[in-house]
Amino acid sequence: MARPSLDQYFMEIAKLTSSRGTCDRRYVGALVVRDRHIIATGYNGSVSGDVHCDEVGHKMENGHCIRTVHAEQNALIQCAKYGESTNTTLLYVTDFPCLICTKLIIQAGIAEIVYGREYGDTAYAKELLANAGVTVRYFPITIEK
Repeated sequence: MARPSLDQYFMEIAKLTSSRGTCDRRYVGALVVRDRHIIATGYNGSVSGDVHCDEVGHKMENGHCIRTVHAEQNALIQCAKYGESTNTTLLYVTDFPCLICTKLIIQAGIAEIVYGREYGDTAYAKELLANAGVTVRYFPITIEK
């Protein structure tokens, strides 16, 4: 077996992280990486202490499950909660971030995003990331769940 590249390694961990998700509309995993070390992970799921979609169903509003905290949000929150700076870090995420997550990523100072699957209309999010100088790379993956 060949040694995986860092992108392969981190994306495989992001895929595994996504399997912890509790909203079956889309399983997403995210890692915040600094100096080739994971400083936080996140997956789609309910707010701590609330019920999970896979237990009671989705709480839908305008076509979105509002019960779910996104993987990227959870990873950034973990950094804030445990005092880890996100400035100039990399974000490995199974799916291209939504517009709200894109804004949070930019504000958090993430320098680069590596993503594995497209998600929805990303034109404006990609424009924002380009304007902010965030490097974006596509590293295709398949998630089976």
